Amino acid sequence: MQLKVLFDNCTSPIYASTLNGFISHYGHSAVHISNLEGLPNGRHSTDLEWIEYLRSSGFVWSFITGDGRVLKNAAERAALRSAGLHGFVLAPAYQKTAYNHVASNLLWHWPEMQRLTEILSAPSMHEVPMQRSSKLRSLPL
Repeated sequence: MQLKVLFDNCTSPIYASTLNGFISHYGHSAVHISNLEGLPNGRHSTDLEWIEYLRSSGFVWSFITGDGRVLKNAAERAALRSAGLHGFVLAPAYQKTAYNHVASNLLWHWPEMQRLTEILSAPSMHEVPMQRSSKLRSLPL
């Protein structure tokens, strides 16, 4: 299964290019929303627009966001459920963490993130912890 990972506007493009460099060797890819071709309003697309784009693309997508508020908006939650996506929310501590540390933590947690997308039926949401010794935490969708 070829997995595609979208990083939204609440993340740095650095994370997408770092993860892409690692996972491309396994046939997967990661892209930041600013580099996603065909998105109606480009980087300025709303959450509902990029969720619909991923749903209708015909590929298996997951996404990574730095904004847990995506789970608080009823319309966005409904769109995420119907789109059948695996989502990963970076824990709040990531907001105050240097880019190189965030990138290394994403690589550290990647095997578990990939495994969850393989064994769980979409949709699912998980929080990516700051601590490397902690497991990803399931979030209600």
